[in-house]
Amino acid sequence: MAAIKDYSVEEKLVGLIKLQKIDSKLDEFQVLKGELPLEVSDLEDEIAGLHARKNRIEEEVNGISEFIESKREAIKEAEALAKKYEKQSDNVKNSREFEAINKEMEMQQLEVKLAEKHIKDANEEIAEKARLLDGAKKTIATKEGVLNHKKSELEKIIVDTEKEETQFQKKSKEARSHIDERLLYSYDRIRTNYRNGLSVVPVERDACGGCFNAIPPQKQSEIRLHKKVIVCENCGRILVDSDLHDTVAVK
Repeated sequence: MAAIKDYSVEEKLVGLIKLQKIDSKLDEFQVLKGELPLEVSDLEDEIAGLHARKNRIEEEVNGISEFIESKREAIKEAEALAKKYEKQSDNVKNSREFEAINKEMEMQQLEVKLAEKHIKDANEEIAEKARLLDGAKKTIATKEGVLNHKKSELEKIIVDTEKEETQFQKKSKEARSHIDERLLYSYDRIRTNYRNGLSVVPVERDACGGCFNAIPPQKQSEIRLHKKVIVCENCGRILVDSDLHDTVAVK
C-alpha cells in the first residue's frame, strides 16, 4: 500500500475514473440480465412449493384410499358375521337367543351402512383432491414452461457476455489494487447509494454529472487543478473535469 500513497491526486483521480468506467461496464451486463436472475430464482422456489403441495395431496389421496379399503374389508367382515348369525338363528332354542342374534344381525347391518357412508364421503373427498391435484399439475407445467423460457433467455445472455464480463471483472480487481483503501471505501459506499452505480462523474455544462446540481466556477477551477479529491456538495459523488474523464479509456 505504500506505493499507492505516493500516487499524485491526479493519478488517484485517473485510477478512480478507470475503475468507474470498468464497473459501469459490469453494471451494463447486469442490466442486460435485468430481473431474469431474480425471476428464475422466484420461479424455482414457487415450483418447489407447488411440487410439495402436489406430493402432499397425493399422500392424502393414498391415505383416503387406504381408509376406503379398510371400510370395504369392514363391510365384508360385517356381512360374513351377519350370515353367520343368520345360520345360527335357525338353531335357536328360545326367544331370548333369537332376540340376541337379531340384535347382532342388526348391528352388522348398521356397520355395513355406516361403512358405506364413510366410503361415499371418502370418494367425494378423493374427487375433490383429484381436482386439486390436476390443478396443481397444470400449474406446475405452466410455471415450468415459463421457467425454462426465462432460463433459456438468461443462459443466452450469459453465453454472449460471459467472456467479456469475466475480462472486466479481472480489470476491476486490477484497478482496485491501485487505489488506497480509504478512497476505495468511499467509492464503494457512494456506488451503493445510487441505482446507476455512479461514484465518479464529470462536470458537464457547469453541473454535476450525477445529480445535475450547478457547480460554482471557483469549484470548477479547483477540480481542473487536480490538487485534491472534490465531491459534489449535493449528492456526494466524486467530481472530475470532463477533459480528464475523456482521456481515460477502457477497452
